[in-house]
Amino acid sequence: MDIEKEVNLLLGSKNKIYKDLIETLINEAKNASMYSYSPYSRFAVGAGLLLENKSIVQGCNIENSSYGSTVCAERVAFFKALSSGERSFLCLAVYNKDILPYPCGCCLQVMSEFVDSNFPIILISSKEIRVIPFSDLLRHPFSLHK
Repeated sequence: MDIEKEVNLLLGSKNKIYKDLIETLINEAKNASMYSYSPYSRFAVGAGLLLENKSIVQGCNIENSSYGSTVCAERVAFFKALSSGERSFLCLAVYNKDILPYPCGCCLQVMSEFVDSNFPIILISSKEIRVIPFSDLLRHPFSLHK
C-alpha cells in the first residue's frame, strides 16, 4: 500500500503531504500512545493530528473509573489543537499496537465539526495500516448547521 498516494488522493492537489511528513505523523501517533492512561481497558491509543501549517498535535486516551469520563486519543488531539486556536486540519493518524483503532462515534461526531468528507484518517497497528476517508466512518453526522 502506498500511504502517501492514498492520503494525497483524498486531500486533492491543494495540500500535498510528502512521505517523510506522513512517517513523522505516524511516529508521533505511536509515541503518543506511550502516554496513554488506560489501566482499565489496557488499550493504549495514540493520535497525531497534522495541522495545515504542517505541525503535529499529539493525543492519547485517558481513562477514568467512571467510563463516561474517559476521553479518546483523537478527541484529546483535536481539543488540544482547538484550544490553541487551530481550525485547519490535514490528516489524522491513530495507533494501537495490537489492532486497528477505529475512532468511536463520539470522536467522529466531534471531528465532523472541523473536517470535510475526504479528511484522511490513517489507522495503524503493528500488523496493518489503512487509510480511510472520514466519510467512510461517519456518513451522516448530526448537525444543526448543514
